[in-house]
Amino acid sequence: MSNVSDARFWDRTSGRYARSTIADLAGYERSLERTRGLLKPQDRVLELGCGTGSTALRLADGVQSYLATDISTGMIAIAEQKLTAEAIPGLSFRVATAEALAPETGFDAVLGFSYLHLVRDLPGTLEHIRNLLAEGGLFISKTPCIGDMNPLVGYAALPVMRALRLAPYAAVFRAAELKERVSAAGFQIVDVENHASRGKNWRPYIVARKA
Repeated sequence: MSNVSDARFWDRTSGRYARSTIADLAGYERSLERTRGLLKPQDRVLELGCGTGSTALRLADGVQSYLATDISTGMIAIAEQKLTAEAIPGLSFRVATAEALAPETGFDAVLGFSYLHLVRDLPGTLEHIRNLLAEGGLFISKTPCIGDMNPLVGYAALPVMRALRLAPYAAVFRAAELKERVSAAGFQIVDVENHASRGKNWRPYIVARKA
């Protein structure tokens, strides 16, 4: 399995993903509102793992520029179709990963929602994200922590689903481990919040500043 196979998985499922509904809509809206409050009109923003662009289309009109990226060509194609129907100045979509972007870009904020558990080298990706940020820039993430869920999901069911090509690569870690990794990558954690409207906090919303 590789990034290529991950991209193929998301290409295959992009149409179904676009038609799916958000499981915790209230929690999603709270995350959007919190993020919007952190972004400034002059900010240059990068979103990683943007999927079909729903979040980008909601946030991009409040900042100077917004580059939304995803590993999947299929996802980006759908996002660009949405942008054609709802033109937003400063918003652009691109097939890319954090590792593929030039570190001298100097973004004021990097967003990664439902993203970090899907990368294969978490410490390496966090280092790239830090390098993409301007001094004092914010990394804002909301990540499913599979290690805090039912152990059967992460350690038994998920490997079987990946073998059957029914799921992409997904790392199994706990929220405490994720926070340690973010700090170790050179970030100062500003806030850790629970935006879930039901159930346990399996998706911590983390605001971290480039130290």
